[in-house]
Amino acid sequence: MTVLRSLLFQIAFYLTTTLLCLVYLPLLFLPRRWIIAGVKLWARIILFLLRALVGLDWRLEGQENLPSGPFLVAAKHQSAWETIAFNIIFHDPSIVLKQELIRIPLWGRYARLAEHIAVDRRGGATALRSMTAAAKSAFAKGRPVIIFPQGTRVPVGAAGASLPYQPGVAALYAALNVPVLPIALNSGLFWRRSPWGKKPGCITVKFLPALPPQQDKRRILHDLERIIETATAELEAHPD
Repeated sequence: MTVLRSLLFQIAFYLTTTLLCLVYLPLLFLPRRWIIAGVKLWARIILFLLRALVGLDWRLEGQENLPSGPFLVAAKHQSAWETIAFNIIFHDPSIVLKQELIRIPLWGRYARLAEHIAVDRRGGATALRSMTAAAKSAFAKGRPVIIFPQGTRVPVGAAGASLPYQPGVAALYAALNVPVLPIALNSGLFWRRSPWGKKPGCITVKFLPALPPQQDKRRILHDLERIIETATAELEAHPD
């Protein structure tokens, strides 16, 4: 039954996304706020379908840790779920994405207009400078910037040493001089990579205490890994 519900959701997901990409074509010629409204609507529809077809809901903890003013988000990345849900958990976020996603026909155009930050993961210092400039532009507009420190989706239970936290998040933190909000989650327990890997339950997203600006960037990388991995392991061990 779970496999069937997962398959139904996959079909609904791709049909809905494709349909909305076509319906949203007029938004390409309207002010950016219409694109943002469209992205939020798409995210809400997908999360509704996930709840209705799979029985998978979500909850948010630790809202009291949300900083005021500009801030950087360093989030655990276990599934595609968070790349959808973060569009409604945060107001108009700028999400750091791998450059390949921007090349997806039509979808990539919407991502560019939403002003997400595309990064060439092999670009070295040039890519870092470009990412920093884009993040500063987002902060100037009052938008949070979201980065996944390990740079890719990480399976449940994978040790941090096997997929280490990348120095890019520390360099970005140092250059921007803003607090960083660590986020732990357990979406990988319920949303796996395979098309039939969805299962009912409740994903927990936990805002952890923010780390203040102007700390040593080598220490901040160590602290982020320790804090996020510890909290993530707890959420994985006690999903309810």
